[in-house]
Amino acid sequence: MPAIHSCDVAIVGGGLSGALIALALARKRPDVRLKLIEGGPALGGNHLWSFFASDIAPADRWLTAPLVCHGWKGYDIAFPAHRRTLDAFYYSIESTRLDLYARTTLPEGTVMTRRQVSDLSSSTVILADGEQVEAGGVIDCRGAGDLSPLDLGWQKFLGRELALGEPHALARPIVMDATVEQIDGYRFMYALPFAATRLFLEDTYYSDGPEPDAAGMRERITAYAAANDWPVERILREEIGALPVVMGGDFEAYWTSGGNGIAKAGVRGAMFHPLTSYSLPDAVRTASLVAKATDLSGAGLHDLLYRHARQCWRDRGFYRILTAMLFRAAKPEERYRVLERFYTLDPGLIARFYAGQSTLFDRLRVLSGKPPVPIGRAISAIRSTRR
Repeated sequence: MPAIHSCDVAIVGGGLSGALIALALARKRPDVRLKLIEGGPALGGNHLWSFFASDIAPADRWLTAPLVCHGWKGYDIAFPAHRRTLDAFYYSIESTRLDLYARTTLPEGTVMTRRQVSDLSSSTVILADGEQVEAGGVIDCRGAGDLSPLDLGWQKFLGRELALGEPHALARPIVMDATVEQIDGYRFMYALPFAATRLFLEDTYYSDGPEPDAAGMRERITAYAAANDWPVERILREEIGALPVVMGGDFEAYWTSGGNGIAKAGVRGAMFHPLTSYSLPDAVRTASLVAKATDLSGAGLHDLLYRHARQCWRDRGFYRILTAMLFRAAKPEERYRVLERFYTLDPGLIARFYAGQSTLFDRLRVLSGKPPVPIGRAISAIRSTRR
C-alpha cells in the first residue's frame, strides 16, 4: 500500500521560492512540520541568482546571507554612448549552495527530491508513485502556470561558467555590456568574476519570442571572451532559459490557471519583477510573509498569498508600462536606448527600480524629459497596457 506522509505545510517545487519558504518556516516556526517536494535530483536546479543588497530588507538578510557564494562592491554598465560604475553591493547565489544548505539545515525527512507530482489540492499532494502527502496547507512553487492570459515579451539567456588559462582583469561585475551587436531585440553581455581564473559570462536578449539560439549564443560568448583576451580552458557549467517579462494581461486568470483555491508563490504566483524578471527579492519577501502567518491551513495560505500577489500586480503597473515601451515603442535594434537613458539617472532611483520599490518621484523622473523612443509610439505602448 502506498505510503501516506503527513505534515503541517507541504511546499511543492524546490526552486528558489520553495526552498526559501521552507528555510524561513524552519527558522521562525520550528514547531511546523514541513515537506519540500522537488521533481529533480537537487533543490534549485542548475541556476545562478544575483541581487543587489538593497533588494533585501535588512530584517530579512539572515535568510540570504548563508547562501551567498560571491560578493562585490560596485558594478559596471556599458552602452554605445554611456559607461558608468555604480557603487552598490552585488551578490550571487549558486544553486549547489542552496541545495547543500537546505539539506543540512532543514529537519531530517523534510526534503523529498526525485518525486514527481501527479496532482495536488490545498491540502493533499499525490505523487506519481501513488504515495500521498497530507498537509494542513499546500503551497505550489513549481514555476509558471498557463502564461496565455498575460501579455509577454521574453528575456532569453545562455550563461557559461568558464575556467580561464590566465587571470582576467575584472575587478567587479559587468551587469550590462550593451556595446555588443544588437541581435534579436535588446542584447547585452553579463560578466561575473568569481575568481582570478573563473568567470561567468551570459549572453542575454530582450526578445519577442522565447526560443533561444543556443548555438549562436555559445559562439558569441566565445567571441566576447576572445575579444577581451580571456583564454578559455574549459566550460565548467552552462545554463539556458527564457523568462517572461510582462506588459499586461489578466492577473486573475493567470492566478486561477495555476490551480483555483491553491496557494502559489514564485513565478506561479506572478511574484517577479515585470521588466527584469527578478524573482529573488519577491521570493525573500514571500518567505518572510509565510513565516509570520498565523493561519497555515490551505485556505489561509491561499488567501494570504493571493492578496499579496494581487497587491504586487496592482503596485507594478509602472513597470509593465516600461516593459511595453521597451518592446512596442522602440524598434528591436534600438531598444538599448531605453536602458542607456535609464542608467544615466540617480543611483538610488536605479536601486529602488531593481527592488521593485520605485517612489512616485522615481516614476515621474523616469518618464520625464525627452523620451529615447518616438513619442507617438510611446503613447501607443502605454495605452496597450490599459487594454
